[in-house]
Amino acid sequence: MIIMLKLMYLCKPFIIVSVDVARLRMNHVHRNPSSDITLALADAWRDACSSPWPAKVVIPEGEYYLRGAILRGPCKSPIEVQVQGYLRAPQESSQLLQQNTWIGFQYVDRLTLFGGGTFDGQSNCHKYKSCQSNRNLRFDFVTNSVIEGITSLDSKNFHINVFACRNVTFQYVTITAPGDSVNTDGIHIGRSFGVTIDHTTIGTGDDCVSLGDGSQNIVVTNVTCGPGHGISIGSLGKYPNEEPVVGVRVTNCTLTNTQNGVRIKTWPGSPTFTTASHIHFQDITMVNVSNPISIDQEYCPYTYCGKDDPSKVKISDISFTNIKGSSATPVAVKLMCSRKIPCDGVGLTDVDLTNIGSKGPLTSQCAYVKPYITRVANALACATWSYSNSLRSGRNLTNLLTR
Repeated sequence: MIIMLKLMYLCKPFIIVSVDVARLRMNHVHRNPSSDITLALADAWRDACSSPWPAKVVIPEGEYYLRGAILRGPCKSPIEVQVQGYLRAPQESSQLLQQNTWIGFQYVDRLTLFGGGTFDGQSNCHKYKSCQSNRNLRFDFVTNSVIEGITSLDSKNFHINVFACRNVTFQYVTITAPGDSVNTDGIHIGRSFGVTIDHTTIGTGDDCVSLGDGSQNIVVTNVTCGPGHGISIGSLGKYPNEEPVVGVRVTNCTLTNTQNGVRIKTWPGSPTFTTASHIHFQDITMVNVSNPISIDQEYCPYTYCGKDDPSKVKISDISFTNIKGSSATPVAVKLMCSRKIPCDGVGLTDVDLTNIGSKGPLTSQCAYVKPYITRVANALACATWSYSNSLRSGRNLTNLLTR
């Protein structure tokens, strides 16, 4: 039995709901790119989310204008959102319903977002470098969910922001923005547990994947990254009361023409102590990548960051294994740890990088770390060091000089 719940306006989108499906149909708008589906989507979500049976919201093929949507739970049953169409955001941030989010999912359990559709943020920030923090997609307090087969284009800020989520998988996602766009991280994760990113292609003007504080049990695998700033843990240590980053595996990824490869970055002058541990990068291919392997505990994108006060982020149990390919910079391995809290348990295994630049042979730079080395050429292996007597605990510090 089909129950007609709501007729929006004459010749406008309407909603059809059966016992287990809430379907947002827009055939009556003749696929007009100017058709505003903001109200129709909000009503469809409300009806589907309140269904006692599994429900689905469908946006069919076509081009549609969406001023914004906050799709909030909890819902009574599992819910699917099948986006087959092409959704366009307002070009101006001031026209969005929410000033930091275009489309947000909040407090939803057992969500599936799929369908091959496109979310076009219509940003021009790469021209003016003045966009606000408008994310294309936000997932806040979402659990046991899957996001697959969608495309995010030209976000005004992060493409996908994941906060306080648990057991969420992103797979077969495509994320694209110009290489000169600002703060357009592909997927940013913070204070979340059990997030997986798999078989995803990301090319932006910032980190392809970035993990903020509180990221735990994260898997990033089969990701193609470039252009962009690589795959990053951090930045960490900028704010008070940050939570530890624990248990990250980055495997089987390819980075091409990126400004960085795989890296951990923390701020100097951290207001409080925190940790980043059990982080493993394995089976990574670098193609013309600057700074392929990096721990940077003096991360500072500004002119001055007060580097006299070392980072208070403790980094331990870190491995870089089977990292192969080409470096665009002479320094291919850079492990610059905190002089206040040196790194522990850092390993380099089967690192094989070649130099395609014109500035001499590859080298490594390391400080306040003594990595364990297996099958790595001396030039990349932190093989020349001097010992500092300044560590208060009395242990020797490794202060590797550039070779």
